[in-house]
Amino acid sequence: MGFRLPGIANAKRSLTRSRSGSKSLDIPKGYFAVYVGKCQKERFVIPVSYLNEPMFLDLLSQAEEEFGYDHPMGGITIPCSEHTFLDLASRLNI
Repeated sequence: MGFRLPGIANAKRSLTRSRSGSKSLDIPKGYFAVYVGKCQKERFVIPVSYLNEPMFLDLLSQAEEEFGYDHPMGGITIPCSEHTFLDLASRLNI
């Protein structure tokens, strides 16, 4: 017997991982890049509609507290695990 997690599957479809060496030019209109992870940072391209979501804004507040406006990756770095971020994204895509 298996478990299905449709929310996480939908989140992974709507988010795009990109290689760390890729340029900002590969971000489609209506999306922006964030870096997620505690040690090794993964780059995700996410919809700007997340900026209207209180749960995502909480993550941005945490990023501001931890990094200020000096993000080490050159883009917005979110200080949470990749699993936590994907869980949040699955909730936002319902």
